[in-house]
Amino acid sequence: MRQSVHAEVLMSFLVSEELSFRIQVELRYETGDPYAVRMTFHLPGDAPVTWAFGRELLLDGINGPSGDGDVHIAPIGQEGPADVGIRLQVGCDRAMFRSSAAPLVGFLDRTDKLVPLGQERTLGEFEGSLEEALGRILAEENAG
Repeated sequence: MRQSVHAEVLMSFLVSEELSFRIQVELRYETGDPYAVRMTFHLPGDAPVTWAFGRELLLDGINGPSGDGDVHIAPIGQEGPADVGIRLQVGCDRAMFRSSAAPLVGFLDRTDKLVPLGQERTLGEFEGSLEEALGRILAEENAG
């Protein structure tokens, strides 16, 4: 049975050093994809945009700089992780967001109660889906 954790968080969308505005961001975690979290950004005037990345990346980024690719997460400030910066990048385009760490920690705590970190592989549904997807990819490569 698929289960999920959902939260809504207000974040600051940092347009520039002088301009930012608050937006609603939806966080979602599902047992069907136990390694990932999804953030859906609801920007005014645009269709919602969803990013998926590792749950562990979000956890690591709350405590220290984390991320090598399109997603970088790091605490902001010197006195503990009061705020967290999230940078998303596609090519040369970047979007910066700032969130209080508390709702992110609360969300991650709820995901850990559903699927403890390090126990993702115990979910048979995910393993079966992964094997099926890999089988399709290999079949397509061999057919081509």
